[in-house]
Amino acid sequence: MLKRTEADTEQAIKVEMLHQLLKLTNRLMAPFSTHLAHRYKISLNEFRMLMTIGALGQTASHELAEMTGVNVMSVSRAVSTLQRHGRIEVVRDPKNRRRKWLTLTEEGRRLYEIMRPRSEQVANYLFSDLSAAEVGQLDTILTRLINTLEAQDDGGRSLFLEKTKPEDDE
Repeated sequence: MLKRTEADTEQAIKVEMLHQLLKLTNRLMAPFSTHLAHRYKISLNEFRMLMTIGALGQTASHELAEMTGVNVMSVSRAVSTLQRHGRIEVVRDPKNRRRKWLTLTEEGRRLYEIMRPRSEQVANYLFSDLSAAEVGQLDTILTRLINTLEAQDDGGRSLFLEKTKPEDDE
């Protein structure tokens, strides 16, 4: 039997927590796929973009990517599909011709109003066994983890992608 060092045990715990976070993410998608995706013919990324635009009132695609952590290409596809289905309107900013403002259409607003309470139900259920202090602690920890993943070097490169690059890519 191999004897584990304290460092090995700590590393094993970190890897297990990573897998728990991935499992949590998958479990959180279940109400969406079960209750909303097929009924409203909307993908998870489209749902996330619709909900973010609805909450903000108006935003641009690059801001959606930044706020949601969804890559720019996936945001672009979701925005195109939402626009094609008449759920959002895309209007060029007269002050900055490169910027396109995204807003909900009447249909998009209708869907947002249907789906917002579902998001609240999921959040309320998820955090129902946590105290207010624990919710605050979790918020602090999640913010720190996201900041770690979003950190960049002086050249604007992702430290996360640089530090997790396989050695054979160097």
